Amino acid sequence: MKFRTEIEIAPFQTRIGYDNRTLALGSCFAAHIASRLAEARFRVAANPTGILFNPLSIAAAIGDAHRQVTLEELHTDGGRWFHFGFHGDLAAPTPEEALLKMNAARAALREALRTSDRAILTFGTAWVYERNGAVVANCHRCPAAEFRRRRLSVGEVADAVSTLLEGPLAGKGVLLTVSPVRHLGDGLTGNAASKATLRVAIEELLARHPRQAEYFPAFEILTDDLRDYRFYADDLVHPARQAIDYIWERFAGSVLTDEARRLLPEVEAVVAAAAHRPRDPRSTAHRTFCLRQLERIAALPQIDFQSEAAYFRRCIEINS
Repeated sequence: MKFRTEIEIAPFQTRIGYDNRTLALGSCFAAHIASRLAEARFRVAANPTGILFNPLSIAAAIGDAHRQVTLEELHTDGGRWFHFGFHGDLAAPTPEEALLKMNAARAALREALRTSDRAILTFGTAWVYERNGAVVANCHRCPAAEFRRRRLSVGEVADAVSTLLEGPLAGKGVLLTVSPVRHLGDGLTGNAASKATLRVAIEELLARHPRQAEYFPAFEILTDDLRDYRFYADDLVHPARQAIDYIWERFAGSVLTDEARRLLPEVEAVVAAAAHRPRDPRSTAHRTFCLRQLERIAALPQIDFQSEAAYFRRCIEINS
C-alpha cells in the first residue's frame, strides 16, 4: 500500500562534479541548494548581488554585471543608501560604503560568470514591482504608491531567460528550478497563478534549449511528494529543515556526478571533523586525530579543503 507519490527523477545530462564551478542565482531556495553544495566543498558562487525573487531581476543582475554602480543610481530613506537592483543586505549607512559593497558584488558576479560552467536559476515568483517602468529586485520598504505591481507573462519570462542562455550563460549547463517557498503575500490564488506561470515558462525554455537547460522539480517534491504541513517551517511558507534535507538528497542523486556522490561521504566526514571541538586541544589524542584528517585531505586533492587543512595544522602547532 502506498501513502505518497514519489517523483521519479531521471539522471541529468548535465551533472555537477568537483571539477565544475557553479553559479546559483535566484530566490532563497537557490541559497539553500548553494549552501549545501558549499558545505560539501563544491565550487559554487551564490547570489553575489543578493537574493533575487523574480526572473527579470535575475536577468537584469546578469546583464548589469559589467557596469559599475554610480552614485546617481542610489537612493536613501534617510538612514540607509540602497539600490533597487540589489537586496537590502547590500544597503549601507553612507553612499560610499554602499557603492563599495555593490561594486564588489558586481565584480564577484562577473568573475562567477567568467569561471562557471554550470548555473542554477531558481525562480521564486512571477509577481513583480515596477518603479518608473522598470522591474525592481527589492522595494526596500518604500511607499507602495511608488510602484506598480503586476504578474509577468509566460512569454516575458521565457524571452528574458532565453536571452541569458544565448548570451552570458551560453556554453554553461543550466539547471532551472521553481522555489517551493509560498508567497502568501500574493494570496494562495495569486501564489498558484505565479508558480504556474513560472512552470509553463520553464517548459517553454526546455523546448527552446533542450541541450542546455534542464528542470529540477524542487517545487513538485515539496507540494506533491511530501505534501504535508509538517514539512513546512512554523511560518507555513518556507520548507522545514527535514524537507530541505530530503530535497538535497534527491538533488544529489540526480544532479551530482557518480564520482561526486562517491566522494561525498568522505568530504562530509572531513568537514564534520573540522567542526569538532575537542575537550583538550593539547592532548596527544587530538594531535593524532588532526594528523589523520590531514592524511584524508591529502588523499582528496580534487577537493578544496584549504580552511580545514589550515585548522588542523594550527591544532598540530599548538601541540608541538
